[in-house]
This record gives sequence, structure tokens and C-alpha cells, in this order.
Amino acid sequence: MTQWVENPTGGRDRGPIALARAWLEVLVRPRRFFATGVAPGDQAPGLAFVMVVVAIEEATRFALVPGSYPVLADQRLASALLVLLIAVGFVAPLALHLAAAIETLALIAVADDRAGVSETVQVIAYASAPCVLAGVPIPGLRIACALYGAALLVVGTSEVHEIGLGRAALAAAVPAVFVFGYAFRAVAAGTALLP
Repeated sequence: MTQWVENPTGGRDRGPIALARAWLEVLVRPRRFFATGVAPGDQAPGLAFVMVVVAIEEATRFALVPGSYPVLADQRLASALLVLLIAVGFVAPLALHLAAAIETLALIAVADDRAGVSETVQVIAYASAPCVLAGVPIPGLRIACALYGAALLVVGTSEVHEIGLGRAALAAAVPAVFVFGYAFRAVAAGTALLP
């Protein structure tokens, strides 16, 4: 279903500077980024990217929102680190690949000739860029992060799979709700704003 390429051609550079550059570029020039930064079979940089986004978002939430993680045996720091490790090392990659599988199924219906699952994984990973700020307990900010991420997902899907924005929006709708609405808690933020 997916592949891991040891020495891929194209795709993103590796390392902290490359992650920072990818974060800035996807926010500022998404079409160019998705056209040049997503390569077949090159999931490693995208996976590392989403793991860093989740680490920053969750660490921020843990620091700013009391009771946002369970405390085991009165060990606050150890509990926070354990929950952060689980979120970054297990939940984020699983949620990313589940969302990619859902989008791939949707793409079957709207795109005859499309890129592979690996490219979809990368698009979803990089679309999460605005969510580094989603851990701040301001509902409007969390919603803005989610909307921007969903827009990046639609643009990336359109660019990488070479389909129009309308069909890309159809394919990305359910994964966007799953990733940005539930995983990054925009739905909860929206309900918090309701009277």
C-alpha cells in the first residue's frame, strides 16, 4: 500500500532546517511547495514533519491547559512526557495514515489518474503546518488553524493529484474533518464558542 524509499529522488531535504523551511514554505507558497516538495515514496520527511507539529501542539497544550493530560502516580513531568511520546510516536502516525487511506478511497471516486498513497500521506502531513499553534487555548485560533490546514489540504490534493479544487475539496472533506476537526480539536473549539 505504501512504500519507504531509502534514496528518493525529489521530495524534501532532511534535518531541522529543512523542517523549518518546509513549514514556512507550505504556509506562504503552498502550490509551489506541493508541486516540488512531494515525491513518490518519500514519506519520511512528511512523517517527521507531522510528528514535530504534533509535538509542539501537544506540548503547548500541556503547558497552558491544566488537566490536559492524565497524571500517573503523582508524576506530572513523567506523565506529560509519556503522553507526549504516545501522541507523537503512535497516535500521530496512525491518524496520518488512516486519514490518507480515507482520502485515497475518496480520490478513487473523483480522480481517474492520481498520484499514490504515499503522496497523499505527505500532503496531509504538510497541510498540518498551521496546527503548531492549535495547542494555545484560544478557540478562535484553533478554528483558524484548522481552516487554514483544511485549505492547504485541498490545495495540496489538487496540486499533487492533478485535479480541480472542487474535486480536491470533495476528496479531502472527510480527512479534513478527521484531522483538523477532531485530532486538532477544532470541533471542540467551535462548540466552546457556542452560547
